[in-house]
Amino acid sequence: MTVVEELKKAKKGDLKAIDQICLATWEPLYRFIYYKVQNREEAEDITQETYVKTLTYLQEHQAPRDNFMGFIKTVALNILRDRWRQKKRRGIPVNFDGINPQETAGLDQQNAIAQRLQIEEALAKLSEDQRAILDLRIIKGYSVAETAKLVGKTQAAVRTAQYRALQALAQIMDGH
Repeated sequence: MTVVEELKKAKKGDLKAIDQICLATWEPLYRFIYYKVQNREEAEDITQETYVKTLTYLQEHQAPRDNFMGFIKTVALNILRDRWRQKKRRGIPVNFDGINPQETAGLDQQNAIAQRLQIEEALAKLSEDQRAILDLRIIKGYSVAETAKLVGKTQAAVRTAQYRALQALAQIMDGH
């Protein structure tokens, strides 16, 4: 049975038809929403809310015959946009009375020092060549061509070395 036929039955209140529609569309809809929010609980909530709004809409309106999946994805996107707008308007509540500026600044400085030490320690584990290329390209901001001249390599070799150095650095940092 097609989704259009199931929609006709669902509009009349057929619970089996509603169940079939949900079974047929749940996985692609959930994946679509999860891709947008990257959070399992939120994706589940939005998926459920999408079905409720879609089925409520279908009680009073005609179902789109040609692209039902596109229709419910549009409903999901509208729900997402509404949630994002609400979050943006709400902001993050901050208790300014409970903040000690000296303590906060001290913690920020401690975190910055710890992070810098962690990065320096990770950089020390790279080869001298990798450190030199990262220093020239990222820290000093030289172009690929300028770096290639300074280290005596081709531009392709510099790009490859930079890529490998960053990959190695990421692996070292993940190991911390």
